[in-house]
Amino acid sequence: MPESSSVIQQLHQGLIVSCQAPIESPLHDPNVIAAMAEAAVNRGAVGVRIDTPSHIQAVRQRVDVPIIGLWKQQLPGYQVYITPQFDHAKIIAVAGADIIAIDATLRPRPNGETVAGLIQQIHQQLDKPVMADVDSLDAALQAAAAGADLVGTTLYGYTSATEHLTPPGFDLLGQMVEQLEVPVICEGGIASPKMAQQALDLGAYAIVVGTAITGIDALVTAYCAALQN
Repeated sequence: MPESSSVIQQLHQGLIVSCQAPIESPLHDPNVIAAMAEAAVNRGAVGVRIDTPSHIQAVRQRVDVPIIGLWKQQLPGYQVYITPQFDHAKIIAVAGADIIAIDATLRPRPNGETVAGLIQQIHQQLDKPVMADVDSLDAALQAAAAGADLVGTTLYGYTSATEHLTPPGFDLLGQMVEQLEVPVICEGGIASPKMAQQALDLGAYAIVVGTAITGIDALVTAYCAALQN
């Protein structure tokens, strides 16, 4: 997939800004998310990471950089939630995502589906590269073996197996860089430019920053809680 290599190369050693907001927030509006994304790109972001078809569609109209698209879906009885099934991937591809992010943890999936099967379907039917969001080295190795084009530390600290750990997963990042041949993305817990530089120094192909840049709801909550204490 030569086209996908070009999309991935555009991200190299750059900042990808995750533009998302809680569903109950006034910021959870396609036009607001698109404005955030455009502002990020205007200031040098090489890509954006966007959730939901309507937000991806709005962002696509305003930026030319690669969009890592995902669709968070809660499936009854399952913990995987980032673009868990092919139908979700197909809809966000149509909306304008250049790269499809999927939950590639080792947790059970519905109907006996597998990460490898999902990656294969996305490659064959949508002709899009896949970013595998993982929480552990085992999951990263299996995702890469299954054909993932990028592997991210996204879910480190966010699964029951890793909830005792605090992002960023720099130890995991180092192990992934050492053992994987595909580009490794550092995502989760990057709270300052210095930390982003540290991730690059550890060998990350690119850095995703969300809350520290676009997370107004979470940041205001944290500041207010600190002041009340």
